[in-house]
Amino acid sequence: LKLATAPLSEEIQRMKKTIVIGSDHAGFPMKNVVIEAIQAKGFDVLDVGSYTDQPVDFPDIARDLCKKVLEGTAFRGIMVCGTGVGAVIATNKIKGIRSAMVHDIHCAHQCVEHDDVNVMCVGAKIIGPWLVCDLVDAFLDAKFNATEEHVRRVQKLAEIESSD
Repeated sequence: LKLATAPLSEEIQRMKKTIVIGSDHAGFPMKNVVIEAIQAKGFDVLDVGSYTDQPVDFPDIARDLCKKVLEGTAFRGIMVCGTGVGAVIATNKIKGIRSAMVHDIHCAHQCVEHDDVNVMCVGAKIIGPWLVCDLVDAFLDAKFNATEEHVRRVQKLAEIESSD
């Protein structure tokens, strides 16, 4: 059985080529390294802040980043804060977001392959620029492995998220 596929609309093609990035003030110095790594992969970048190293509240940036992923403006998101901890807490509070704090290459791809993660959080004070570039590569190259077991587990995550 061969399914006919319609060409992707320009809007959908643009969304699949856009990565949204956000940072707090602690992540701001590393954000440009991440932007360059994203662009080197051929993606467009949508930057939702922070735009300086002045203190900001990371939950506000996380909310803006997640909104872009959920509305389909961006394919995936990358959040950079000091440790990654605050970013992963804030992003996972938003329904429809599956976020992982990633500081090693294996987790960067496996979080997408097994858990269909759509936001990666990294700690600028924990890892360096070489590693963050490798993490971006692994995260953006990864595809969800839609086997029955992975689909079932992601569905159970959605059920937990929707329960009262």
